[in-house]
Amino acid sequence: MGTFCSVIKFENLQELKRLCHWGPIIALGVIAICSTMAMIDSVLWYWPLHTTGGSVNFIMLINWTVMILYNYFNAMFVGPGFVPLGWKPENSQDSMYLQYCQVCQAYKAPRSHHCRKCNRCVLKMDHHCPWINNCCGYQNHASFTLFLLLAPLGCIHAAFIFVMTMYTQLYNRLSFGWNTVKIDMSAARRDPLPIIPFGLAAFAATLFALGLALGTTIAVGMLFFIQIKIILRNQTSIESWIEEKAKDRIQYYQLDEVFVFPYDTGSRWKNFKQVFTWSGVPEGDGLEWPVREGCHQYSLTIEQLKQKADKRVRSVRYKVIEDYSGACCPLNKGIKTFFTSPCTEEPRIRLRKGEFILATRGLRYWLYGDKILDDSFIEVILV
Repeated sequence: MGTFCSVIKFENLQELKRLCHWGPIIALGVIAICSTMAMIDSVLWYWPLHTTGGSVNFIMLINWTVMILYNYFNAMFVGPGFVPLGWKPENSQDSMYLQYCQVCQAYKAPRSHHCRKCNRCVLKMDHHCPWINNCCGYQNHASFTLFLLLAPLGCIHAAFIFVMTMYTQLYNRLSFGWNTVKIDMSAARRDPLPIIPFGLAAFAATLFALGLALGTTIAVGMLFFIQIKIILRNQTSIESWIEEKAKDRIQYYQLDEVFVFPYDTGSRWKNFKQVFTWSGVPEGDGLEWPVREGCHQYSLTIEQLKQKADKRVRSVRYKVIEDYSGACCPLNKGIKTFFTSPCTEEPRIRLRKGEFILATRGLRYWLYGDKILDDSFIEVILV
């Protein structure tokens, strides 16, 4: 009992509030629908448990569900790990290479970034994922990537069950004509008859689950390939973007230099082991990282400082000509603005006519930039 109480603490219970968000609700809903329908279809109509194959199939479905949920909740509740509040490098002279976070009252360690949603500086931050309502970073990168791998595999298995269930149950009910295809859902010509007939409701539920399974396989599968690609380069999504901006900066100013990403060990296997280990605990402490020859611990942070200075130089200054409430999807700005709002949880900021904005990058209809406020800058996304 004492061990149980030591595991479940007040802080752990507080983390349960992460479930009260549209991302986890949708993700867990999809998992529940696909898993439940796959088990029901298997047992009742496609592969009953009294057969050896049916029993193995059912155990595999349960196995997929358990592994998917285990890695999903690990990614959500373990979290990415945060830079300790008030952290500073051991050598005070190294602070000149680092950015200072006013919110955390600490220096940003190498590879860390401040997340406005978590309101903390995240170790080796990859991105803030709304589907787990948490950041993906140093501690949970492996669990998050395994979830991205297992979810499509489980959905492929479930989709196979759905297709075979509809095929076996409807095969003898299809009447093919030259111009029409009639489906008789009233009776099944199966020997022996199933305990529960495969009716219209079961067909609709199976078809709906099949759509969810196929959609999840495509969407999450693409995310997995993106993640594994940057992991094999020992990068994060943010660092991949920093590398692109570094090359753009060098090309723009026609500089006689070559940007070398400092954390790529030169071996995909070694890069892979930086994230995935047998113990499940990632290598290092999240604050210091091994670097390749010719680079040092702050090579990337120095590049970030250069890009930050370059952003100020190359930014375009705009004057606000119309008030904006800061709403995520502003209905009062017209249908076109409503439907072209970017799918991101980044905060929009309220703007007043006459204020000035420094735009650093933009999409077709939206600009990303900094609001000028008493000679200080607040990073925002604005219309």
